[in-house]
Amino acid sequence: MEEPASVPDDRWRQTHLGRLLGHAMRRFDERVLHLMAHDVQVPLALSNLAARAQVGAAHVHITRHLSVDGSRLTELAERAGMTKQAMGDLVTQCEAWGLVVREPDPRDARARQVRFTASGLAWLQAFRAAVAQAEAEFRAEVGPEVATVVALGLEAYAGPAA
Repeated sequence: MEEPASVPDDRWRQTHLGRLLGHAMRRFDERVLHLMAHDVQVPLALSNLAARAQVGAAHVHITRHLSVDGSRLTELAERAGMTKQAMGDLVTQCEAWGLVVREPDPRDARARQVRFTASGLAWLQAFRAAVAQAEAEFRAEVGPEVATVVALGLEAYAGPAA
């Protein structure tokens, strides 16, 4: 008679580092968007979009990666780790919301640059404040020593491209 196979311990699938990092990043981004949704400095239309969860992590890519001086779509896609087509769709949506505008590139008349609008710059400032608050909340929750070790470890792990 054959012995039944033992059930493998598969708890690792829920607790491995990649999964924990993913959960932590989603939690952080959700907190940042929540703070932005309730920031009086954010233009009302954008605040309402954030409050209704219409702005998500993908939209944060533009906030994180668009240069204040403007960026070409290909540069923006590369920095965000997205395809040019996916970034183009995202820029089109953000353009409709008034966050960004496409303008002729002053260095190359054939090319276009994506730039923040005045509302987009207000959004960027609100993003900066929300990130600072979310980081402070993280430090308060885990303690300053753990927060420092986590930040140093993530910087080392992410490498220079981060």
